[in-house]
Amino acid sequence: MSDPIATDPKAGADVTPESTAPESTAKPPVRIFLVVVDESPELQLALRYACLRARKSGGKVALLYVIEPGEVQQWLALENLMREEQRAEAEQKLQKLARDVNRLTGTLPALYVREGNRRDEVLALIDEEPSISILVLAAGIEPEGPGPLISYFTNRGLAKMRIPLTIVPGGIGIDALDAIT
Repeated sequence: MSDPIATDPKAGADVTPESTAPESTAKPPVRIFLVVVDESPELQLALRYACLRARKSGGKVALLYVIEPGEVQQWLALENLMREEQRAEAEQKLQKLARDVNRLTGTLPALYVREGNRRDEVLALIDEEPSISILVLAAGIEPEGPGPLISYFTNRGLAKMRIPLTIVPGGIGIDALDAIT
């Protein structure tokens, strides 16, 4: 039976193998703040929060645009044309937002375009990209509630998450947001 402690013959003392290994110089992984792009006015709050947190923590921002399936599936040619138009719109919006991210962080964001159900695609991307470390959403201030993604992820969807969820209050002002980040 071997002893877990090795003897250093030069020093005449017992040392553990771990204490003789060189110290690790590996850097901690970069935090990636995922923002879901939509047409809501709250998007700007979520994006600004993610950018400011990424800048202060040495992290990066990722933007996800999900093209949800349309109702028209009877005519394949029309459906394909609509899908191409939606994809072009998604890419234009992401490019504009990427400039905003670059201006605020000094880095370019990762850009993702997916097709499908928004919440399913958010979860799929988080599962596929282990580098994504925080999901940032901003709450709506409308009477109908904070928004479908926040409603889902603060209820049933929370158990499916492997990363923290940050919710930016929709009624917060830019000055207050800047102060807390």
